[in-house]
Amino acid sequence: MKLSQYKCYVPYMYSQHLFSAIASCSKDGCLVLSLLLLLAFNASFVLIASILTSIEPIAAGSGIPEIKCYLNGIKVPGVVRLKTLVCKSVGVLFSVAGGLFVGKEGPMIHSGAIIGAGVPQFQSVALPKINFNYPFFRSDRDKRDFVSGGAAAGVAAAFGAPIGGVLFSLEEGSSFWNQSLTWRTFFCSMTATFTLNLFLSGLDLNSWGYFYLPGLIDFGTFKCDDPSGLCHLWTAVDLLIFIVMGFIGGLLGALFNALNKSLTIHRMRCLIPKGKIFRIIEAILVAMVTTTVAFVAAMTLGECKKLPVAPSQLNAENASASTISDSVRTYFCPVGTYNDMATLFFNPQEVAIKQLFHQEGAFSMPSLGIFFLCFFFLACWTYGTAVPSGLFVPCLLCGAAYGRFVATVLVNVLGYNKIYSGTFALVGAAAFLGGVVRMTISLTVILIESTNEISYGLPIMIVLMVAKWSGDLFNEGLYDIHVELRQIPLLGWEAPHNVGRLKAKHVMNTDLSFIFPHTRVQSIIQILRTTQHHAFPVVTIDTKSEEDLPTQEDMLTMQNIQYRVCY
Repeated sequence: MKLSQYKCYVPYMYSQHLFSAIASCSKDGCLVLSLLLLLAFNASFVLIASILTSIEPIAAGSGIPEIKCYLNGIKVPGVVRLKTLVCKSVGVLFSVAGGLFVGKEGPMIHSGAIIGAGVPQFQSVALPKINFNYPFFRSDRDKRDFVSGGAAAGVAAAFGAPIGGVLFSLEEGSSFWNQSLTWRTFFCSMTATFTLNLFLSGLDLNSWGYFYLPGLIDFGTFKCDDPSGLCHLWTAVDLLIFIVMGFIGGLLGALFNALNKSLTIHRMRCLIPKGKIFRIIEAILVAMVTTTVAFVAAMTLGECKKLPVAPSQLNAENASASTISDSVRTYFCPVGTYNDMATLFFNPQEVAIKQLFHQEGAFSMPSLGIFFLCFFFLACWTYGTAVPSGLFVPCLLCGAAYGRFVATVLVNVLGYNKIYSGTFALVGAAAFLGGVVRMTISLTVILIESTNEISYGLPIMIVLMVAKWSGDLFNEGLYDIHVELRQIPLLGWEAPHNVGRLKAKHVMNTDLSFIFPHTRVQSIIQILRTTQHHAFPVVTIDTKSEEDLPTQEDMLTMQNIQYRVCY
């Protein structure tokens, strides 16, 4: 048998074993039972998460748009309350455990902001007995500064990126910043990072004080294992491909935002007016559809691939799993092989990202394409449901699949072999995430700190800038879209297009609603019923002589609901 025939025969043999194992299990009924058990567990967990968000609705979502509005001077009700913290932190555990395509990083940022707002106050609205006579840090300015530090600490704990946390709070959060706030926020981020490392070293490694562990998300160390020396992390030629990937990533992010905006508008029109029960049903439906798609796709569309002889980059130095066999899923495949689709669907999202970053040739082109499409639409549907949900890690995983797909096309179709697939996966993750959230500086530093590879600074920065430019051609970032949909009066950094040509007469109204110092209650009630605002000017009549004074009868009959000024 020729080598080319053998390469075609081996996947066929593994696929035949996969389908025969599925057929034998179907006769015994284990497939249906396994799917039902998985649906029951995931639906139960998502039910708990959605119930918690029904208790405190603002706990749903990532919380970053609300914190952004709060830091810009808008008081969103309940955004930094203790009840929101409990519902957010507990609910995100169940939403992630329920198999939804959500992350825990956004809720961590929100939780850090709540802690920053509440702890320095030494009082609680939810617990009135907690009220110390501590008059400091009670002003709105001080409270916003602590919220900025808490949000930065959340980023630092999630990604192990203290500098990225400071830049995130500066770029995406506060509109007011000074030098003292910079070092305070940085100190808070560093404290959060080392505190997390301390507890992880004791709980995971049983070696308290081992401060070499990263944050909750670790992307591993990028290193070429090619002994010939022909492999490089990236070259100048790759940089041109990265620019194209960034442009396409921005377009994909704009499509993601447009679809999610349409879904959110539909929720606001059809689901929210019907009550909380329909929101809970929708969250359970999303969990069941996600579970079914992952189960069926891995069973029917996955490929059995042979395990490499040597372990990949997933070792004790840079990952939680020590060998490939600890992080792959066999899923009806024969011994010594694994199911590539099941490895992506049924691993934690952080582990799946590391699989895409560090396993050379581990995933087939059809599996990567199908996984990207399924994950793209399901993640778009999930964000905005009544559960605490983050956006960073799902976008990173979806973008990493896109980057690995591009790398596989370059190697298998175009014959461009002198590349490192993990670099393309990282660039694809940055391109898609940048196309969705439109962040540049902070996201660049966060990814550099998470990968511990400073040489990726230039390609990541260029890709994020190109993704932002291409995405801005169609819509705004997803956080800004949700702020606009919720009708929060957030003043943007730049004025709308053509606003410089407007004059005062274009925005002012000549039909004014006002009241007199002595106005009947019936007239005030009528004004409130016929207007959409709640602030009215109190005016008096400027008379030059007593002859111009109106009589008492004229005052009683005077129309004081609307007044037209004519010049």
